[in-house]
Amino acid sequence: MKLLFDECIDRKFSREFVDYEVKTVPQMGWAGVKNGELLALAEAEFDVFITVDRNLSFQQNLPQFNIAVIVLQAPSNRLADLKPLAPEVLAILCNACFCNSCNIISILSL
Repeated sequence: MKLLFDECIDRKFSREFVDYEVKTVPQMGWAGVKNGELLALAEAEFDVFITVDRNLSFQQNLPQFNIAVIVLQAPSNRLADLKPLAPEVLAILCNACFCNSCNIISILSL
């Protein structure tokens, strides 16, 4: 499964996902690309888009994209705040069937 991390997520977070192919938006050369265009590019190459942008579902018509979207809700986008969410993301990735449709999954840090 191929994962794309939004540009605001620390690339070191990818170390938590060793069984997956992970790229970041900057690694793909897509830094600065607006969300609609970014999702269109991502759906062609990735299975899951992971972001901390809580407004994404309000800004985009997500069901038009064939990519799962996981929104991480942490106090900040710092690695220390994101790492505790990794086990839940991994559980979702292991157990989810995305069926080529947009799934919006929010994971809240406690």
